[in-house]
Amino acid sequence: MNRKPNILFFFTDMQRFDTIHALGNSVIRTPNLDRLVNEGTAFSAAYSPSPVCVPARCSMHYGRYPARTGVADNVAMPPDQGDSLPAALHTLGYHTASIGKCHFAPDKLARRGFDSRLIQEECCSDPDVDDYCRFLAERGASCDEPQGTRGEMYYIPQVSLHPAEEHPTQWIGDRTLDFLYERRGKEEPWFLFSSFIHPHPPFAPPKPWHKLYRSPSMPLPEVPADAESLLSWVNRVQNRYKYRDQGIDNQLVRNIKAYYYATISFVDYQIGRVLDELERNGELDDTLILFASDHGEYLGDYNCFGKRGMHDASARIPLLARNPERFQPGARCETAVSLVDIFPTLVRAAGSDTTKFDLDGEDLVLIARGESKRKTVFSQFSTGPTAIYMAVDAELKYVWSGADNREFLFDRVRDPHETRNRAGLAAYAEGKAALKQSLLEFLKKTGVESAYTEENGRLDWRKQPPFDAAYLRDPDAGLLFQDHEKEPPEFPSGYTPLRA
Repeated sequence: MNRKPNILFFFTDMQRFDTIHALGNSVIRTPNLDRLVNEGTAFSAAYSPSPVCVPARCSMHYGRYPARTGVADNVAMPPDQGDSLPAALHTLGYHTASIGKCHFAPDKLARRGFDSRLIQEECCSDPDVDDYCRFLAERGASCDEPQGTRGEMYYIPQVSLHPAEEHPTQWIGDRTLDFLYERRGKEEPWFLFSSFIHPHPPFAPPKPWHKLYRSPSMPLPEVPADAESLLSWVNRVQNRYKYRDQGIDNQLVRNIKAYYYATISFVDYQIGRVLDELERNGELDDTLILFASDHGEYLGDYNCFGKRGMHDASARIPLLARNPERFQPGARCETAVSLVDIFPTLVRAAGSDTTKFDLDGEDLVLIARGESKRKTVFSQFSTGPTAIYMAVDAELKYVWSGADNREFLFDRVRDPHETRNRAGLAAYAEGKAALKQSLLEFLKKTGVESAYTEENGRLDWRKQPPFDAAYLRDPDAGLLFQDHEKEPPEFPSGYTPLRA
């Protein structure tokens, strides 16, 4: 193939690594992701550079870890300097476009290098700024909370108020097909970022997809016997402000998983529509196709919900790549990789040397072929006293939680479900020390002085003040999580809300 490949990047939000049928989940139905697995390469040890939306996407967009972007939580991203992935591809002759969620902060409408955007973002009901809401308004449909009701309902499974043809997930699929039609026959290669909000909660599939999985048949979460000892401060905080810390109802948990899986299957259906269209028009093998997610979801594992933690449920992601010229069909790569590897992979596919872009990642093609010497990837949530850092390789995962002043070490080979912290075991001392040293050296190199101390050339963790557990005793703590519209709803006289 002489022409540069078109690039199609399917992206989901909050999809766990273990939600693809062909990779071992016997319950979920994902025939089109299975197709990508069988016709491409599956990276089975892919990790998010930060297990929460904005920093994960920022690291992917700029090809640098949070220690360098300065973004390790859902905070404002630094101003765009023209060095994003779509900007780089534009300079290499690509038309670059995005459809769906980018979660650029603070300006959700920013382009940050894309030539064009069709916008669908969370917590927006305004047709004047959101293309999906405009689509609903033009059809005479309600665009009030179009992704589902949040707040206290965040983890209560919901049937979408919209039929499949108006659902936010199908809107992404439809607009992606429109894009393919518009670009067909044009000489300029294209890069399209098709980004779905689901399976991010609220879990709100359309009818009849809400009945694809029945709750009594769903497996219960993985809860080790000593699960509480495996948690960090952020797990306890999330359970509080996501209204999931007042006891476990196994039937509700099964229902949550059923609806979560249903939203993934509906995304899978849209991917299949796009793959079929590419194949019908002879474009499939000339297109480099990626599929990934920004981070995972605890989904009841360890009796936890949400993200932000460094367990695999939260920090490990699916990552698939299909292009017969670059990725071996049916291959499985067990080397640790990261979302920061997307940038160098795509610019090399576009014919460029990566050295000009100042990136932290490596080309997935070289990693899959065993031509990379890198063995370890990193992740970070938060900064300063509450920061949590991770280093992971093929065998071990090392985690440091500053607010807990505590190490965690998981054996990825002997204990893949992460049921035991082995940080204190003498048999693991050498492996732990190696990962700890590589992580501290990385943080020193990137200037994260709040994380470490150095004495006589020896690096160690800086002791941090413990997290204030009083937050967990506040009965109103969950209110911090509510995300009301800019204008709160009005009620008739006599119906004043208990809390404004």
